[in-house]
Amino acid sequence: MSVRRALALAACGLAGGSVLLSAVVVGKQPARGGGDSEPRPGGSAVPSAAPPGLLLLPPAASCPPAAGWIERPAGSGSYWDSNWDRREPLALINLKKKNEETGEEELASRLDHCKAKATRHIFLIRHSQYHLDGRADKDRTLTPLGREQAELTGRRLASLGLKFDQIIHSSMTRATETTEIISKHLPGVKKISTDLLREGAPIEPDPPVSHWKPEAVQYYEDGARIEAAFRNFIHRADAKQEEDSYEIFVCHANVIRYIVCRALQFPPEGWLRLSLNNGSITHLVIRPNGRVALRTLGDTGFMPPDKITRT
Repeated sequence: MSVRRALALAACGLAGGSVLLSAVVVGKQPARGGGDSEPRPGGSAVPSAAPPGLLLLPPAASCPPAAGWIERPAGSGSYWDSNWDRREPLALINLKKKNEETGEEELASRLDHCKAKATRHIFLIRHSQYHLDGRADKDRTLTPLGREQAELTGRRLASLGLKFDQIIHSSMTRATETTEIISKHLPGVKKISTDLLREGAPIEPDPPVSHWKPEAVQYYEDGARIEAAFRNFIHRADAKQEEDSYEIFVCHANVIRYIVCRALQFPPEGWLRLSLNNGSITHLVIRPNGRVALRTLGDTGFMPPDKITRT
């Protein structure tokens, strides 16, 4: 069997996690080290070279456990949870109340009544550059460059030619000021302020970083609030919504990064690996069947290079 045609199997992260293959046939390999063994902790030994035709995989102990929220029954074929927003039609009806006389027709009618029909387009905007030295939130106003960035973002959104339904923004000063500038380019679009979208520490990042170590209580308090924001705002369209919607959310980098990971069902602990410029546009699409797509992440291509910052 040719090495180039060999099938590489992933030993770690298999659905169910109950089976670990110790070797995979990949074709002949030259023996190395004359079959010597290297000691393992505890006194056991691992061959330093694989026998011909075998490729050794790491022992089970070296595979990190999968996050509990992505575990799925063995044989499901996918990690995607189609009912991630708890709006799957079957999850919205009480099957015990099924009319025994009409049977399947009644069930089909009720399911159709619960199905989403429209697509939601969600534009997540990070606030513009602000004064980092402000002691309180009210002092952390936009810098002159930050105001320029907000103007550029507003013009970009207006140029898309979309009928935006609303702008929901964080109640923090820098997000409110960014919203006010953007809204000048989108006259008539209603604005809604919320504390749910305020900046915070959503979940302890993995891998950890040395330059940012909030106290555990911040993750406990902020994490619940930011997760509540995700559940409240990020979901498929209501069944009563007939037309596609275009909504803008002006908030903060940590909030946006966490929302993106949750919406795509990526491990949320990886949120800090993403990076967003000030005034950037992130575009999520949520289809009626619950499928989610990321069209753009942190786009600032509409800004001149000398106007781009990430503070």
